[in-house]
Amino acid sequence: MASFTESLVEDAALAWFEALGYTVLHGPAIAVSQPGAERSDPNYHDAMLDGRLRQALVSLNPDLPHAALEDAFRKLTRSDVLSLIERNRAVPRMLLDGATVAYRRQDGSIAGAQARVIDFDTPENNDWLAVNQSG
Repeated sequence: MASFTESLVEDAALAWFEALGYTVLHGPAIAVSQPGAERSDPNYHDAMLDGRLRQALVSLNPDLPHAALEDAFRKLTRSDVLSLIERNRAVPRMLLDGATVAYRRQDGSIAGAQARVIDFDTPENNDWLAVNQSG
């Protein structure tokens, strides 16, 4: 009888994502010490790839100023809530609805907006990526 291993399940999931059009990368290839580094934490504790997140915020929110995009990035990557349960509710909500940001307009007034993180209307505008754990 064949046994299921974590790597067997991971490989199947990655093949499925690739068939859906995701880019599939090998985790070690984007590690801190590599030429194609995208991770910022050598211990692999970063759950988001900062460069890709910043790039997505810019491309999906062309009308928002830099300060608003930085506010969205901060809200998505740093916890303002004390409870892990609250954080686990807040981040998926921001992924679905956008991150609420405030910024100062040129006339000095304050404006609010939702910075989109995912384009649900045109999925091909997103950077779909799946990364495996090992090479």
